[in-house]
Amino acid sequence: MEADLAEIPFARQAIKKVATLRCVASSTPSTRLRWELQHVGLIDLFDPQIFSADLVANGKPAPDLFLHAATAMNALPHECVVIEDSVNGVIAGKAAGMRVIGFTAGNHCSADHGESLLRSGADIIVENYDDLAAAIERFARPH
Repeated sequence: MEADLAEIPFARQAIKKVATLRCVASSTPSTRLRWELQHVGLIDLFDPQIFSADLVANGKPAPDLFLHAATAMNALPHECVVIEDSVNGVIAGKAAGMRVIGFTAGNHCSADHGESLLRSGADIIVENYDDLAAAIERFARPH
């Protein structure tokens, strides 16, 4: 896994452009999640706001993890924007009452992955890191 895990091109630049509070809320176990973020050089952009499903009773597609993260960051769910590349994550974000950007820039995303995320409830699809910060900014405005 270590050999295959590498920084995603343009991820750091895109994340740094996000001028609001940000966190990671992942189904990955906490120890592994922190190691992965450290390994790819992104942990400093989120630490200490790193939340794992092992902090809640029910993982995705239940909304528990996203609601836990919002509470920990003193944010109301309708103020939150979720960037999600999985169907279960999209379902969880919408169940939490959050706006959800379906993100398909990962190597694991097939050509029709965006359609699956839209069918699961994603509000929009963003296909690359260049467009991510602008989409977050647009969705972060109150509606």
